Amino acid sequence: MRVVFATCSIVPDGWPDDHEAASLLRADFRSWDDPDVDWGRYDRVVLRSVFTYQHHVDGFLAWCRAIGRERLRNVPELAAFNADKRYLSRLSSPSIPTTFVGSDDPLPELRGEVVVKPNVSAGARNTGRFSPATHSGAFALIDRIREGGGVALVQPYLSSVDTVGESAFVFFGNRLSHVLRKRAVLRPDEVAPVAREGFPRELGVAEAMLEDDLVFAGEASPAEHALADQVLAEVSETFGMPLFLRVDLVRDSTNAPILMEVEAIDPLLYFGLAPGASARFAAAVRAS
Repeated sequence: MRVVFATCSIVPDGWPDDHEAASLLRADFRSWDDPDVDWGRYDRVVLRSVFTYQHHVDGFLAWCRAIGRERLRNVPELAAFNADKRYLSRLSSPSIPTTFVGSDDPLPELRGEVVVKPNVSAGARNTGRFSPATHSGAFALIDRIREGGGVALVQPYLSSVDTVGESAFVFFGNRLSHVLRKRAVLRPDEVAPVAREGFPRELGVAEAMLEDDLVFAGEASPAEHALADQVLAEVSETFGMPLFLRVDLVRDSTNAPILMEVEAIDPLLYFGLAPGASARFAAAVRAS
């Protein structure tokens, strides 16, 4: 089986964390946005560091369809679903209450501390956290997102993110590979500052996303495990079993787990934090 990890023009040689898995598969790295690549040479095209897709969503999804569901992992239909955060409204699994604000919608009433983010983004790009004293900043960000042709998501900021953080479940096929913990990314009362040094500026990744201690290996409660399994089952029922899926959970005001995001296109999987994860991923690719 000839395998290629799809990357992008900003990181054409792939994300360093993916290199061991690629080596085990003898996989090539090729940029999805390179028009000269002959994708027909490969039996499996694995979405990995396709970070630029958020700036060219229509072109990226057309590329996914051209590769086709027989070879692309994850399949084009799942990529299209996951590329727009409005997928939260299509899942029955409990998730953060979200108001979607499009160009023709009135500005919502804001209560308490809120998060505003675009429907298409990654790395906390154009995402902000606002207390009641800075709601004017939230409205300004909503307008900026809409002026750019997007839909703004408005969500309550959950204080548990500051105290216990997020949990992330990394699945390869129908098997849980490892669990991660992540501390808070957003600082109060601002749009997340973008990294300016040591990282490609074009990606617009928040500074906090690059901190060494942001993500670490962890454990999760039985309730969190149950919800992560439920999300995987729901995604699989609609799109077939994904090659990989990262399910990010937080806790609500009652301490119950709820879904924050599903990552099926370009999530960092943190192989280096989980012994054997690269080998498990390589085995899942071969079986896909």
